[in-house]
Amino acid sequence: MQTSELFSYFTIKTVIGELPLEIDHIHVDSREVQENSIFICTKGFTVDSHEFYHEAIDRGATVIVSEKALDVDESKAAVVIVKDTYKALAHIANKFYDYPSSKLNIFGVTGTNGKTTVTTLIYRLLQHVNQKAALTGTIGFEMNGTRMKSENTTCDLLTNQKLLQETVDRDISNMVMEVSSHGLCQGRLWGIDFDVVTFTNLSQDHLDYHDSMEQYGYIKGLLFAQLGQDLKREKYIVLNEDDPWFKTYSFWSPFEVISYGLQTDADFTASNIQYKSDHTTFTLHSPEGEYDLKAPLLGEFNVYNILAAMASLFAKGIHVSEMVEAFIDMEPINGRMEKLKLDVPVDLYVDYAHTSDAIEKSIQAILPFKQKRLIFLVGTGGDRDPHKRPDMGKKASAADYVILTINDPRTEDPNKIVADMEKGMLHENYVTITERKAAIAHAIEISEPGDIVVFAGKGQEDYQVVGTKKVPHSDFDLAREFAEKKYKK
Repeated sequence: MQTSELFSYFTIKTVIGELPLEIDHIHVDSREVQENSIFICTKGFTVDSHEFYHEAIDRGATVIVSEKALDVDESKAAVVIVKDTYKALAHIANKFYDYPSSKLNIFGVTGTNGKTTVTTLIYRLLQHVNQKAALTGTIGFEMNGTRMKSENTTCDLLTNQKLLQETVDRDISNMVMEVSSHGLCQGRLWGIDFDVVTFTNLSQDHLDYHDSMEQYGYIKGLLFAQLGQDLKREKYIVLNEDDPWFKTYSFWSPFEVISYGLQTDADFTASNIQYKSDHTTFTLHSPEGEYDLKAPLLGEFNVYNILAAMASLFAKGIHVSEMVEAFIDMEPINGRMEKLKLDVPVDLYVDYAHTSDAIEKSIQAILPFKQKRLIFLVGTGGDRDPHKRPDMGKKASAADYVILTINDPRTEDPNKIVADMEKGMLHENYVTITERKAAIAHAIEISEPGDIVVFAGKGQEDYQVVGTKKVPHSDFDLAREFAEKKYKK
């Protein structure tokens, strides 16, 4: 692309040296720079890439975008100085990839809990009606059955534009995205033109990053405000009418709101709900009529998730009857209250619940099927929101026996992490085991026929963050290994 076009937007800039006529790549990581690249210096929380511009030039960068003057050999690279390099990145990346989001139907889902389930359901329902789709979020990036891992729920700004362009290049018409509060707050979604944005719920989380629940809620609301004001565009907002933030978010955008809920007279709601140990049935009430629906998902929170996904696709013209049909043969969502298929005399579930609200709902979902004891293993992460830990222990106390452990210790003292959760425990039937593998082994070892064991906190993740490194870890594999060893002797 012609380099001059990439900088045509900026009215205030200083160019030092001569810009090359064309550029082939954009990078923000100096280690990835290729020949004839633009290297954009950005400031992160721990790293300021202005410090690595020499390395970028050595690797072939011919343009450096910076917020300050740099000591650069003008025969090797030009420097463009702008006020805000991160905003510059948003404009340059969008122009370089030719505004890919404008060529797609973009579904964005935000909220404390349920994002992965709702986005996965939207993705699967689109496939059922023969619409090509891509999915990005906690599980990584999935397209046409191929999955790649990602570092964050919401990818960085440049990666998002690359993924959107790859989606367009493969003739896929829909992108479904999990949208985290961190992603919104840090501008990772800048330049993405959403068509349908969906809100699941808001409960305590990430208060180590956001100062208060009010700030957390307003950050989530950026997704709705950023839909814009162009009323010639068909855009929609899907909101949980049972959540206290419903009215606030409803007024943050002029676009139509489609509601769902169980406690209110919403557009999408459910009655006659029957919870089973491996599926849920209910009567769906929708703008297109009533339908009997059976889904391989457990608990009231998943009824909300189903309603949210269906309302999101209804906004784009997908018929409710087609979506109801899709649930007949649908598989469970990986790591979201997923029952392990094992021939053992205990029921084992893996869930992603890692907030107090999610823990409470996870236990509520499973209690109706308890024959003997509910053994609940719960963990939280190091270097993350210690304020929520006591309440996590409190909510976990609804189980008969609780194992307090750690999801990802990172760099924090493991004993402090579990001690924080222990402060909220309401009974003495618990144990603290900082090593998660040992905690899983203990849960299986103390289990008896007829018990239910829930492993909460990691879900489908196949790693732990120990220190600053990822090490292999799978709740599924370990639970299966220990259960088969005990019960199939």
